Formats: sequence, C-alpha cells, structure tokens
Amino acid sequence: MEYWLILLSIVIGALGIHYLFRSYNFFKRHDIIHVPPVPILGNMTSVIFRRISLTDFIHKLYTYNPDAKYIGFYLMGTPTFLFRDTEIIKSVLVKNFEAFPDHYGFNDLNEPLLANNLFSLRGQKWRDVRTLLSPFFTSSKIKMMFTLMSECAVDFANYLSTVPADKGNIDMKDVFAKYTNDIIASCAFGIKINSMKDPTNKFFVYGKEATNFFATRPIKFFFLRMFPTLGRILNVKLIDKHVSDFFKDIIRTTIASRDAENITRPDMIQLMMDIRGKDDRRELDVDDMIAQAFIFFFGGFDTSSTTMCFAAHELAVNTDIQIKLRQEIDKVLEESNGKVTYEAINRLEYLDLVINEVLRLYPPVLIDRLCNKDYELPPALPGKKPFTIKKGMNFWIVNFEIHRDKKYYDDPEKFCPERFLDKNKMYHNSPYYMPFGLGPRMCIANRFAMLEVKVVLFHLLARCELKPCTKTTLPLKFSKKSLTIIPEGGFWLNVHRRNDMHPVLESILFDSVTNS
Repeated sequence: MEYWLILLSIVIGALGIHYLFRSYNFFKRHDIIHVPPVPILGNMTSVIFRRISLTDFIHKLYTYNPDAKYIGFYLMGTPTFLFRDTEIIKSVLVKNFEAFPDHYGFNDLNEPLLANNLFSLRGQKWRDVRTLLSPFFTSSKIKMMFTLMSECAVDFANYLSTVPADKGNIDMKDVFAKYTNDIIASCAFGIKINSMKDPTNKFFVYGKEATNFFATRPIKFFFLRMFPTLGRILNVKLIDKHVSDFFKDIIRTTIASRDAENITRPDMIQLMMDIRGKDDRRELDVDDMIAQAFIFFFGGFDTSSTTMCFAAHELAVNTDIQIKLRQEIDKVLEESNGKVTYEAINRLEYLDLVINEVLRLYPPVLIDRLCNKDYELPPALPGKKPFTIKKGMNFWIVNFEIHRDKKYYDDPEKFCPERFLDKNKMYHNSPYYMPFGLGPRMCIANRFAMLEVKVVLFHLLARCELKPCTKTTLPLKFSKKSLTIIPEGGFWLNVHRRNDMHPVLESILFDSVTNS
C-alpha cells in the first residue's frame, strides 16, 4: 500500500472517532428528534454505497416523524436539519431571508468553476453578481432568445420525426441533453451547434463529463464534501483538467475575439462584457465570467433535460393528456399559419399546466441553506423546547416530498395537470410548490428554463407521437446509482412521426425538404 493511502486511512480513522464522539452527539445533546447515524458517513451510508435511491432516502427522512416540524440527520459528519413545516419554510426562505441567504454550495471544494459561481457565492459578492446577471433573465432578454431556442427545437423535432420506425426506441435523456446543450451553447456562449447531427462535438462530450459526476463519481464527491482540506492537499478534482480547460479556453477566446472584432451577441458572455467600464458597476474579471457562464451550463444541462424527460414520459403513459396537448398545439399552428411566436407559446394554457405538474412530481433539485445568524426555531413537537439554530448550521427542504404530501395535494402521486386550474389553491410562490426554490435566492434562470421546455415540447408534439416501449420503466422506479432523480434503466420511449400532423406544418416541412 502506498504511504499516502496509509496516511489517508489514519486521518479518516481519527476524524471518524472525532465525529463519533462530538458531531454525532449533537442532536442527542440538544434533545432534537433525529435519525440515528453511523460513524463517519452519518445517515448517508445507504446512498453513498447505492443501496437505495436518493428519492427513497429523502422519503425516509421526511416520514421519520410525520408530526415533527423538523428533524435532524447527519450529512456525513455535518448535523443537518430537515424542515417539514411550511410556516417555518416560508419564514426561513422569505420572511427571514437575511438569516439564511446562502447555499451550502461548492465553496469548500477544490474546483474554481464550481466555487466561484452564483450558486456558491455568499454574502455581498452573491448580491453583486446576482444584480449584474439579473438583466440577462428579464422578459425582454428571454424574448430575444426565443428565436435561438426555436431554431434548436425545430432542428431537434425535425430530426426525431424522420427517425425510421425500426429505430424509434430512443434514449430520451441523450436526445434532450443534446437539445439543452445546443440551447446553452447558443444563448450563453454564442456558439451554434447541432448535437443531433454532430454528437461528438466537444461542447456536448465535455459537457456530459463536467455535469455527470453525481452519477459517475458519488464516492469521490462525498469524500471531498467530508474532507475538503485533505482533498485540496491531495489535489483531488471532480472535474477533469482537460474539461475545465476546454470551457475556460472557449470563454477567453470568445471575449478576446469579440473585443478585437467588435462583435456583439445577445448572450450571457456579452452581458458580462458590456458591464466593463460602466460607472458605479462592479465588473467581473475573466475568471468570474468563466465561473458564471459555466454554472449556467452546469445548472441547465442536466436539470432542464431531465425535466423534459419526465414530461415526455408522463405524456407517453398518459395518452389522453398527450392528445389534449397536441390539440392545443395544433390550434396555435392553425391560428399562426405555422409561424409560432413568443407570445403564442406563452398563451398555451394546457402546456403550462402540464409543465407545472411535471415540476411538482419531479422538482429539479432539493433546497438547502446555511444559517448566517442565530435564529430561534419553534418546538418541533408539543412539549419540546424551542431550539436556536446557530450561524454556520445548514438545513434541507425536500420539495420532492412536500409536493407529494397528501396534506397539500389530492391524490398526489397521480399526474393531473388540471389540479393547477383550481384558482382557490394558490400553489405558485407558496411553500407547497417550489420547484425552483422560494424567496430572493430562487433560481435566477427559472423563466429561461420554462421557456426552453415549452418550446421543445411544442415542436416535438407538433411533429411526433410519444409511446412507451419495451425499455420504458413501468411503473417508474428511481435509480440507486445516481445522486439525481432518474429512473432505473434511463428514459426510453418510442418516438415516431405523427400520422395526423397538422396540414400547415406538413406544408412547411415539404417546402423545407424541397428547397434543401
């Protein structure tokens, strides 16, 4: 055995003993309801070693004591609160945001691309960068990007509509990842790519490498989370050097060429460049720009494509809902003579309902926060004492479970878009429905993400029909191999050209083939 492995074993053993006798007694010392831990890995053992899925893990946490407003568990060696009570959730995310303004983030990892971006930034630096980036996500800016999204979505849907019938069983995660890759490349980096036709382009290949460590390297991720200092000493990285260098080189080259040739584009890099030299505006240096552009890619590449996959899955297994949505889409095609506008897409009421319901059942990420100043929590149960959560402590809010709680939703496991028609139940911007978070730290790109999902579903369903195939996971079971929410075996569906495609679209497709 190499000497560094012996040293590593000694360090881990010593730290394990430390955590066992100190950290792992935290909730017991304070008489807080908690899930009993095991040494070193806390309550995460079964997830790290892939014995249960992440969804099963958070379900066990959420239902450990259904009457408690919050419980404790151990995220490896870190005592962590799980908030269940919606009044507490609203208080910490909105009313008392100043006490909980930051994510746990990736600050402690030896990864500048992950540590220096908007998601991980804290305090005033987060506020400064959020203020600088907010103009990129205004309605007017997103409307400008609609054309870029539509071009990618039309290319994507046209490609799938021409797949031969004997090759119609498709890995939807792969194709939707290519679509989101092309959207982000165009809208954030100013690069035109068609990954359906060129699946070996470096932007797509390296993008998958950069964002897939939750699935491919969970043990390394948890090791770095638990022993960040040791990870820095040993220079352990989550993202390979050739991948990070690729993204850094793209952005540096783009900035240099635009400066030299006075090129402008309506994308994120341009927005960050335009800030330079403005009065009273804190400009970003190149490394800051690289980190912000990368997190836009990192945050959107996997979460958006996964949302699209779940939407396609639910539409495939709920034929009546798919037919109803196709009818709404055909009506817009008829009214617009095939020239679909930004305004028309945003008037599709049933499409909105479908996506809202997808995000309820399959929210992209759970919510976490760090405590920035002491805050008193009410008693977890009647007869218990209040507890003051101290600066530096963290908590989780598992929206996946809240969105499926019978207290807030009738028949919560059923895919029912019509539930969002009930005007008496104000789900949006409430602690019962928060797929993008809640409060000032809500996902800055949520409207961008919603639009790219709407656009691709519109063009896909205008041209294609979705059905389950022999590889489709029915009923849906979640994978134990990933730290993200995906089904066992992946997202497989049968995709084939619609026999009842609207004549307006048929005519447009015929003309495009004739002229090509």
